[in-house]
Amino acid sequence: MTTLDDTALPERATIPDASGTPRGSFGGALRAGAVFLLLGLLLVGFALAEPAFINISNLMSILQAVSVVAILGAGVTVTLAVGGFDLSIGAVAASSVMAASYAMIVWQLDAFATVPLVLAFGATIGLINAFLIVRLRVPDLLATLAVMFLLSGLQLIPTAGRSISAGLVLPDGSKAAGAYDPAFLLIGRYSLFATLPVSVVLMALVAVVLYVLTERTRIGRLLFATGGNEVATRLAGASPARLKTLAYVISGALASLGGIVIAARVGRGDVSSGGSLLMDAVAAALIGFAVLNLRRPNVLGTIVGAVFVGVLLNGLTMLNAPYYTQDFVKGAVLVGALALTYGLGRNGDR
Repeated sequence: MTTLDDTALPERATIPDASGTPRGSFGGALRAGAVFLLLGLLLVGFALAEPAFINISNLMSILQAVSVVAILGAGVTVTLAVGGFDLSIGAVAASSVMAASYAMIVWQLDAFATVPLVLAFGATIGLINAFLIVRLRVPDLLATLAVMFLLSGLQLIPTAGRSISAGLVLPDGSKAAGAYDPAFLLIGRYSLFATLPVSVVLMALVAVVLYVLTERTRIGRLLFATGGNEVATRLAGASPARLKTLAYVISGALASLGGIVIAARVGRGDVSSGGSLLMDAVAAALIGFAVLNLRRPNVLGTIVGAVFVGVLLNGLTMLNAPYYTQDFVKGAVLVGALALTYGLGRNGDR
């Protein structure tokens, strides 16, 4: 009887490089490095137009600004790997902002109790998503959309729709006596060596851990195999249900981590926080498909995609471009990245 081991798993259950150009050729190398080339051109162009752009403090502010989007985008990437999609990440992040604020302002918890509690909250939402998708067989878009609406309403109930800050008046008329723990605020406001924000360090740690998990381990190969062919995953001795559950738990926990960073940076539970996080995170994950011409979800590409958009928007802001053009610019970048990945790369097939 033939048994299956790691070698029986496909390297990646995704679209292969179908450009028709040998990987070692100039054309193949150009497509693989196109996003990095464009990013480099942006950096040089903005630096020439506005020398202050290239200051280390501004570059760190760009990374700090995109850190939450990159963290959430990494969670989206994992769910894309298993053939799913998590629409609830923005709502999970926003609810985590409120949960962290409520825990410290109302329950008077410190940072060391609040952070694990909020991360557990995000992981629990991931489990709920997985239960709906895996056990009840609700389509992933519908399940996570329903959870998104549920959380968007749930986060407003404990405070009757008000933002959370010190001295909050609760629905029963009492006043909250707690305050933000200074140690918690360090997560969003402190910089190592006076230049490297903690949120950027967290983004880098998430990127490294998920890159190793998805690209260098058997679990990573199984995650991608699940997204491509669940039967092959079962034949390899793995459970697609457990792998999907793992993916959604990771996504929920990372969304909560992003919410923690936002709460620590803002210092209050703002009911409007997280409004654009979903679309920005999805855009970063999809732009990542073009990185190295992989044409599949990958954590490195997601981080690069988030940084790419962050550099573009920061440069336009420094050049006094109207704020209302930002969404158009993000859309144009996404269209260009997808065209580069799926359109231009197919020319060699004809």
